[in-house]
This record gives sequence, C-alpha cells and structure tokens, in this order.
Amino acid sequence: MSVIVVGLNHRTAPVEMRERVAVPASRQIKAIHDLAMREHLAEVVLLSTCNRIEIYARCTKFHAAVSDILDFLAEQASAQPEDFAEHLYTYYDDGAVAHLFGVTAGLDSMIIGEGEILGQVKDSWQLAEREGAAGQLLSRVFRQALTVGKRARTETAIGRQALSIASAAVALAEQTMFSLRGRSVLVLGAGEVAQGLAKALVSAGVGEVVVANRTYARAVDLAGKVGGRPVTLGDLPEVLASVDVLLTATDSTEVHVERGDIEAVMERRDGTPLLVVDVAVPRDVDPGARQVPGVTLFDMDDLKRFTESSLHERRREISRVQGIIMDELEQFQTDRTAREFAPLVTSLRQRGDTIRTAELERFRNKLDGLDPETRNAVEALTQGIVNKLLHEPTVRLKDSAGTARGELYADALAALFDLPDGLPDDSAAE
Repeated sequence: MSVIVVGLNHRTAPVEMRERVAVPASRQIKAIHDLAMREHLAEVVLLSTCNRIEIYARCTKFHAAVSDILDFLAEQASAQPEDFAEHLYTYYDDGAVAHLFGVTAGLDSMIIGEGEILGQVKDSWQLAEREGAAGQLLSRVFRQALTVGKRARTETAIGRQALSIASAAVALAEQTMFSLRGRSVLVLGAGEVAQGLAKALVSAGVGEVVVANRTYARAVDLAGKVGGRPVTLGDLPEVLASVDVLLTATDSTEVHVERGDIEAVMERRDGTPLLVVDVAVPRDVDPGARQVPGVTLFDMDDLKRFTESSLHERRREISRVQGIIMDELEQFQTDRTAREFAPLVTSLRQRGDTIRTAELERFRNKLDGLDPETRNAVEALTQGIVNKLLHEPTVRLKDSAGTARGELYADALAALFDLPDGLPDDSAAE
C-alpha cells in the first residue's frame, strides 16, 4: 500500500473553485466517513482550510484511489471531475510525504511561514484518528510532519514577525483606510480566524469592534475577549449602516451578505464608503457587491496579491527549511523501510529456529540419554550457532534500511531462505 495526496490550493485554483470544494468544519466528520468508505482508500485524512483542500490516503491501488478521491471532490462541488481536474495536483509516496512536510513548514501557504497551518494540520489528523479513518501509517506521516513544522519555525526565521491570514487582512484594511485608529469595525464570525481578526484590530487601535455570529453566545464570548459589542445576524443591516469596515471569516457554506443587502445599506450611509475584507472560503459576501458604488471589496485572492510584496525576508529562509524537509524525509524513509524489514527478520529467525528444533527432534533418541545439564548445553549450543549465523545478515539488512541495497538484500534473503515475502507492504508492517 502507498501514501497519496490529491488536492488543490491557492496556487492552483482561484477562490471561486476553492469555495466549491471546501468542506466546512460542521461537515468534516461526515466527509471523512464518506472517504473512508471508498473501496481503495484504507486510511484517510482530510485537510480543508481557506486556502486548500487536500485528501491524504493510504491506498490499495494508486489510480483507483485517485479516482475515488476525484469522485468525492466532484460530489462536493456538484460538478464533473473534468471541470476542476486542471486545478488538481497528485503526489505519491515520498512525493506525498514531502508535500505534507512542506505544508506544515509553511512553504505552501499563501503567507509563507504562517503558523496557523500547523494547528490546522494537527486538528485534521486528530479528527481522522478519533473517527477511525487514520491508521498507523498516516499517523506516523502526520506526526513527523508536525515535527517538521516545529523545526522550521524554531531553527529558521521562516515564521519571524508572525504573520497570519487575520493579521494580513487587518493590515490590508489599514493600508486601504490609511489608519484604523478610532474606526468602527464589524467582524462577522467567531471562529479561529475571526478571533485573530478581532485581536489584530485591537492592536491596530480601532475605536469599536462589533462581533456578529450565527451562534450569538459565541459572538458574546469573542466580544468579551476584546472589549467589543456582540450582535445577532439580524442586526447586520443596522450595524453595516454605521461601521467603517466589515471583516468576514465564518465557516459557512452560505452567503451572508448579498449584493442587494449592500445596496440597501449604502443608501443609508449618505455617501460614506464601506470597506469589506472577506477572508472566508466559501465567501461570506456576494462578489457582486464589488460593483456597488462606494464599496471596496477584497477577498482571499486580493489578500494573496497584497501579501506577495511583504515576504522577502521569509523567502530567504526557504532553502534552510527545504534542508530540514529533506533531512526529515530521509529519516522517515529509513524508519519506514526498517519497519518493513521487521517481518522479514522475524521470518528469517523463525526459519532458523524451525530448522534447529527439527534437527534436535531428529536426534531425540540419542539425546534422550543425556543428563539434563548436558541437554541444556546442547540446546544452548545449537541456539548459539543459529544466532551467530543469522547475526551478520540481520545487521547488514538493518544497516541498509532505506537504500536500494537494502531492498536487494531483502529480496535475496527471501529467495535464498524461501521466506514468505521479500519487502513486505505496509499492511504487513502494520
């Protein structure tokens, strides 16, 4: 069995495509079980964020597994696989592992080195584990991926001057408005990104933070943390008529603010402009609102262009992070191959002991006359001979783990000693 990943992200697909296949947190458990039931997916982890959706899987057959995942994405998007195939990427075995390592290190993020992705990867893996979809192989891959992410941020400056989607969105708003100091801002949402938005707004010196959320209790909780004012979704028209900025980051599949809503609000603002930064995927604000006079609307693609010019310092660290990824990938390969060799070594030693005990049984009539001390000595002598004969092949096999020579040794041992398998697949190793 092999590890694969199929996905699309901010590099390969526009926000319009990403929002079609995005799986909100409220539907992820159902999606994981859906994927896990597919014939050729033995283990599954689903990673869905505002900038990517990726399905990592331990598969029984490569092409059939890819087809299973494409079918899932097509159903998610209510489309045909060919409608979005050009936006997808697929990586296999070491390529899939290296890709995940790059994701956790922040190299594949819209904002290079951002720290949010590390927690998102961990949460996705742990959810899959709790639901029984991630087994030993994917758990080893994800556990080491988190190590890569932590090393990248402690051993290099890739995450220096912490920058996140939330802080970048506030920075974009601040640049557009020249200053947010004393301004009133409505935050739509109360999840992790919305919390980051609210905290960044306070740091920017805004005059008032208003928080709206579908679940009012969560709006109250977030507003309390930042000294803001909670409102219900029903209060949106009234609040939008007076605030300077709207920042949205819900985990919803629905548009919360239609173009008509914005048009009605703008009629009440007497020409006062409104800035909207929508970092939700799927989007919270109707893209058509961009056409309403007096409205400036930015979405994730606009945020990507904004951040491109502010990451030169982090880009200088990319080569060092890549070195960490290669180091950890080599370690993963070695550990995985050594784990695969374990059944072969066990079979080799079992074969030696089977031959030893068979020979002792053949000479049992002659050995029965020996006193117990002498019999024990014969037992120890034969055991020692087998151990010494097998010691060197075992050591050489383990030392060559992760190399082409190791695979040759494994195949040779299997053939010479008539063992069950050469290099076992992961199902045997598990």
